[in-house]
Amino acid sequence: AQGWGFLVLETPEDRERFWAAATPAGGGRERWLAGMRRAPLIVVPHANRSAYLERYAEPDKGWADRSTERWPVPYWYVDTGFAALLMLLTAVDEGLGACFFGIPPQRIDPYREAFGVPEEYHPIGAVTVGYRAPDHRSPSLRRGRRPVGEVVRRGRWS
Repeated sequence: AQGWGFLVLETPEDRERFWAAATPAGGGRERWLAGMRRAPLIVVPHANRSAYLERYAEPDKGWADRSTERWPVPYWYVDTGFAALLMLLTAVDEGLGACFFGIPPQRIDPYREAFGVPEEYHPIGAVTVGYRAPDHRSPSLRRGRRPVGEVVRRGRWS
């Protein structure tokens, strides 16, 4: 169905407009944003539910009612997230740094307005791409990972 669309922001003017529209003023994350704002590329992946509903209403699929009820999960979001993940992995393969982050719900409308995003496209977040900063281990990493037995089940759940 290719139910996605990507807004690529490469110019300083477009990137500044993104930050002004998509981030709350005085949000307490100035240090984090300072590093993110230096990224020379921002890609905003958008999910498009109607593309899936239209595709699956075609004769070879046969869901003419275009209902979302028959979808066990909203694959328009899942597939767009997979596309964003592939961008992140590609950046790493190319020796670049990249970060996926969300756009706060209260900033979606200002973002849409700033860039003329049609209503049927929903931004699922944004990806910044640039040159890696030196690694600084997050203090949260001290807690470690959950044991494999807590996250992987073999044969059955219990």
